[in-house]
Amino acid sequence: MTGTTLGPIGQISRRVNDIDAAVAWYRDVLGLPHLYTFGDLAFFDAGGTRLFLSAVDEGAGDKGESILYFRVDDIHAASASLTSRGVVFTHPPHLIHRHDSGVEEWMSFFADPDGHTLALMSQVPPA
Repeated sequence: MTGTTLGPIGQISRRVNDIDAAVAWYRDVLGLPHLYTFGDLAFFDAGGTRLFLSAVDEGAGDKGESILYFRVDDIHAASASLTSRGVVFTHPPHLIHRHDSGVEEWMSFFADPDGHTLALMSQVPPA
């Protein structure tokens, strides 16, 4: 196999029923560092892997299913490499968020043979 090598898992998503209750539990009970919250989306640092909690369907699989987000250096090259190996992307590389620092979060989504959602993620520093 040639081309892109997937990096470590950078993010895992989980659907929750109540974002406020989930934030309090993951922060106060488990002690995970809270990174930020945007409406019904909350993010935590789980030892270098970002935990993404969502009280809406956006970015989350079926209830109880997690999405695995693989870090890659160049999301466009990684997407092209995987496409050449037969991966069909449901969402091509696209900008998800721009941090105050100017760092951009890019993601691209695809499915495994069983239909489970997977994703590529890349952080692009400001120009």
